[in-house]
Amino acid sequence: QVQLVESGGGLVQPGGSLRLSCEASVNIFNRGWYRQAPGKQRELVASITSIGITIYADSVKGRFTISRDNAKNTVYLQMNSLKPEDTAVYYCNSVPASRSWGQGTQVTVSS
Repeated sequence: QVQLVESGGGLVQPGGSLRLSCEASVNIFNRGWYRQAPGKQRELVASITSIGITIYADSVKGRFTISRDNAKNTVYLQMNSLKPEDTAVYYCNSVPASRSWGQGTQVTVSS
């Protein structure tokens, strides 16, 4: 079973930035960052293939950047110009998602 460990969340003011990290116990070809806000379904916000092709949800395009370090089995999410509606628990997983979810990392955007 794949182990996923997310980190880097926190409380930030609107307009601020955060960088999330997710280390996997094995190499995963297609990886993504998902988020789940209170009362909403989990959604995929960014994905990256093993060769670096990226796709973003419209809601984060131009503000978030996904990247990966294959040598470290780690994927990152640089989040800039954060908005209150970005508040959620952020998870990483493969794309499509497996049943192996990590604990997630809370991101709260509030003044």
